[in-house]
Amino acid sequence: MERQLTSHKAVETVFRIESPRIIATVTRLVRDVGIAEELAQDALVAALEQWPRDGVPDNPGAWLTATARRRAVDLIRRREVYARKLAEIGRDLPETAPPPSYGEGDGIDDDVLRLVFMTCHPALSPDARTALTLRLLGGLTTAEIARAYLVPEATIAQRIVRAKRALATRNVAFEVPDGPDREARLDSVLDVIYLIFNEGYAATAGDDWLRPSLCEDALRLARHLTALMPKEPEVHALASLLEFQASRTPARTAPDGTPVLLRDQDRHRWSRLLLTRGIHALAAARAATTGAPGRYTLQAAIAACHAHAPTYADTDWTAITALYDALAARFPSPVVELNRAVALSMTEGPAAALALLDTLAAEPALNGYHLLPSVRGDLLERLGRTEEARAEFVRAARLAGNGRERELLAGRAGN
Repeated sequence: MERQLTSHKAVETVFRIESPRIIATVTRLVRDVGIAEELAQDALVAALEQWPRDGVPDNPGAWLTATARRRAVDLIRRREVYARKLAEIGRDLPETAPPPSYGEGDGIDDDVLRLVFMTCHPALSPDARTALTLRLLGGLTTAEIARAYLVPEATIAQRIVRAKRALATRNVAFEVPDGPDREARLDSVLDVIYLIFNEGYAATAGDDWLRPSLCEDALRLARHLTALMPKEPEVHALASLLEFQASRTPARTAPDGTPVLLRDQDRHRWSRLLLTRGIHALAAARAATTGAPGRYTLQAAIAACHAHAPTYADTDWTAITALYDALAARFPSPVVELNRAVALSMTEGPAAALALLDTLAAEPALNGYHLLPSVRGDLLERLGRTEEARAEFVRAARLAGNGRERELLAGRAGN
């Protein structure tokens, strides 16, 4: 029984890590993300049946991928046999152009990047792209996505089903498009890559605060894009932002996996290599910018301020506040305002920031968002309003979907 439980845990862990690559690989073969996901799930079921009996293979990710590929090949063969039999008895089949061969035309050897461009097709609404991306590339369940976006699970399920159907109906190519088509999808692709990274940087749900494989995937995709589109400032800016954020990973958790807040991190543990890459990518973004800086350029500049500060106390909060002011003016959102309040608390004090937060309380987008009461709790604690702060941390812990973050917030509440 113990071996069976261990094997099941291994299957679930490996599948969560490897599923984006498995689905991307199988999509290349079957040209349908819905079928690819089903075949990946078939491989998961096979692992749940075989690993408890035979043991966990030396390379479990490769085992799952190979199993899914074999099932994809079997499916293709069955289709070919069926088509041949129909032809033999004189049935007419709709003729469609054969899919392009692997790697044809786009010059990119990355199935996951092709899958990102596929799921960012204009045929899908922004909400559908987000849901499908988190499902296929983030490995989240429908329930986890629904909880993260504060909508009913049935709504998310419907978005995902419709998105898969739309891609299949329109026969969307599994490729990185060229020219205007690529540019038309770029903003969505950048947002999707950032979404993947954030899910790895601070997991929406589950028991682990970090999912490093997702951060690595997002970084790899961002770096691919800088080579693919070297004149696009926001491509370099996104790469810069992710390099800066990823540089903190070694210091973001304690040995037992507990999250460590930015102010408490040992900055000597930050990756010098990634910080340097972030600085160079930000310089490239600024050099390519001809007008006002874009959203990711501003965010990367904020991250650079943190990167250049040897300690939390030495952070240039005046510069960060000014950058958030610019971000809020050009790309307003409640989450930007929430982050601006944190910066404002460091330049004008917690009372000023609390006044700004009070204006956000009625924002529908922040209803049920655990970081709003978390930030309020921090500000109230700094003002010496201990009991009010405790109540906010209790509320934040109740709303948090991630187990580690929930424990952290409950600890700050004194529970």
